[in-house]
Amino acid sequence: RSVVDYGVGNLFSLGASLKKIGAEYIVTKDKDVIKSAKGIILPGVGAFGDARELLSANGVDKLLCELAGDGVPLMGICLGMQLLFDESHEYGVHKGLGLIEGVVSMIPQGEGIKIPHMGWNSLDILRPDEAIVKNTPQGEFFYFVHSYCATTPAQNIIATADYGVPVTALVGKKNVVGAQFHPEKSGEAGLKMLNDFCSMCK
Repeated sequence: RSVVDYGVGNLFSLGASLKKIGAEYIVTKDKDVIKSAKGIILPGVGAFGDARELLSANGVDKLLCELAGDGVPLMGICLGMQLLFDESHEYGVHKGLGLIEGVVSMIPQGEGIKIPHMGWNSLDILRPDEAIVKNTPQGEFFYFVHSYCATTPAQNIIATADYGVPVTALVGKKNVVGAQFHPEKSGEAGLKMLNDFCSMCK
């Protein structure tokens, strides 16, 4: 499996988690290495626009779209998940990879709602038969840190989290999945989910 290193990922924690579950992986920005992988993880922290520029700087964005189109399992984490959508409205309008229909915008603000959404929250799993949640029970807690969230058609949503409004927490379309939370910072539950993604990479 390839973990895409494009300058904005939480690579140390993710690598430590993959090592813990015994997964074979390589952190790389080399397109030939990414191309030969059986599965790809796209991490990300920071601003959408900056990340999008870094991804397109050496054509990794086009390669990811091509590989996803060929059926290679791809998992986006946090900002990496947001990059999977059509566009983001974070500090302007930026085009995403367009692998999953939807728009990323600020979490709706309401009474008692703090931005960013930070800390542990439980999942309301809407599609329990999906491979990515094979070992994730209803109501399991994961660690979130984000100010923006995705709006996407219901058929793409695997799980939501309640933050005054239902926040899109886990999405999936064919071989492409995205987690708004950080599995690599979510203890045993996160390790199980990363292991389930690795099991999808045959």
